[in-house]
Amino acid sequence: MTNRRDFIRKSAIGTAGIAVGAHAFSAKSYGRIIGANDRVTLGVVGLRGRGGGLMNSFADMYDDGVIIKTLCDVDTQFFDKRIQEAAEKQNGNKPGTVNDMRKMYDDPDIDAVIVATPNHWHALATIWACQAGKHVYSEKPACHNIWEGRKMVEAARKYKRVVQVGFQNRSISNVMQAMNFLHGGGIGEVYEARGLCFKPRDSFGIAEDSMPPDNLNYDMWLGPAQYRPYNEKRVHYNWHWHWDTGNGDTGNQGPHQFDIARWGLDQKQHPVKIQSMGGYFGIDPKECSQETPNTQTSVFEYADGKILEFETRGRYTNSEANTNVKIGNMFYGSEGWMEINGSNWKAYKGRSNEPFAGSGMEMSAAIDGDTSFLTAPDSKGHFGNFIDGVRSGNRFDLNCDIEKGFMSSALPILANIALKTGTTLRFDDEFERFIGNEEANMQLTRNYRAPYVIPHHV
Repeated sequence: MTNRRDFIRKSAIGTAGIAVGAHAFSAKSYGRIIGANDRVTLGVVGLRGRGGGLMNSFADMYDDGVIIKTLCDVDTQFFDKRIQEAAEKQNGNKPGTVNDMRKMYDDPDIDAVIVATPNHWHALATIWACQAGKHVYSEKPACHNIWEGRKMVEAARKYKRVVQVGFQNRSISNVMQAMNFLHGGGIGEVYEARGLCFKPRDSFGIAEDSMPPDNLNYDMWLGPAQYRPYNEKRVHYNWHWHWDTGNGDTGNQGPHQFDIARWGLDQKQHPVKIQSMGGYFGIDPKECSQETPNTQTSVFEYADGKILEFETRGRYTNSEANTNVKIGNMFYGSEGWMEINGSNWKAYKGRSNEPFAGSGMEMSAAIDGDTSFLTAPDSKGHFGNFIDGVRSGNRFDLNCDIEKGFMSSALPILANIALKTGTTLRFDDEFERFIGNEEANMQLTRNYRAPYVIPHHV
């Protein structure tokens, strides 16, 4: 039996000129090398909320040699506004529009694509892009399920594309400093991490099934998900709260804090044990179509015994820690503890309530005479880091390569499987399968709806 690591190693050999799947392009189809001073030409897939924000952020880099050439969305209502916004930032250069991302991928001028679709489209959009010779910036979570996340890694490696996942904390100087502090032994040996997602979510109601509006290509919006009749409460933004298309708030806001927690624990592997419980509280489920929980507690144990806890609360709640954290992290070590609230952090020695280190503080403490971990690293930000990676073509220049992004995205997915099965799950990191639980293993992937199918061999 071939394990996943052997597969990746073997598939990286002799793959030039081979492609399988929706796009039969060779790995060298668009393999021109982008010089450090060359313009980087982008396409953007998904234009609503987050997609619009990403488009504007990359358009702001026009004077730095970045241009958005093409916009793509299955809903044409967003085109006019985004075209105008981009043109204002690009010295009047208006991007074109397409309804199908594959048409954009056919364009040899486009170097990289920004994927800001609903979660269930992230993997296929990324894999198609890699097969077409494009680099990719994909929003979090990297994937909708475990199996397709691994396929994203395989595609990036096979076609030698740089793929960055949108965990922006990886490129925030203060957060980078906090991680250096932890890994430098600032609070001793870190044995536990805690992530918080306390985000109020009220009911969005219910609606009758209906015909999709003329401006929406509903078949393509569904994409890999199984067909169900159109319902306005299941599409724009509300897709987060339905299992076919989203991962709940544990897998929406949560991935950012999961990523920081895993990063702080310095874990490079999946956890070996997962527990999760929760429910939909405080709102009558008959008055809202939400399927995912608004309250969820998840616990993970790693092979070395270290613990990661995650708390999702969508109703009325207190904050936690000294800086009133609601969206953030805490770490506990043998000599103290640390809190991260947004981009700010503070560390406490022993049982003291007075911070001895933190962002913006004058710090003189050293570990074995080394003070380098106290410095806040310079950062171009996550978007600038991606563009640097596109220009170099070197995945090691990325702050959040697809492998890192997938490993952090896997955590809320594993939690949700534990929640839905109602059992304590044990996980085999090597083969990325649950041990002795076929019900859980069936949820590692999905039944893909043709023609939106991720092939076994990407």
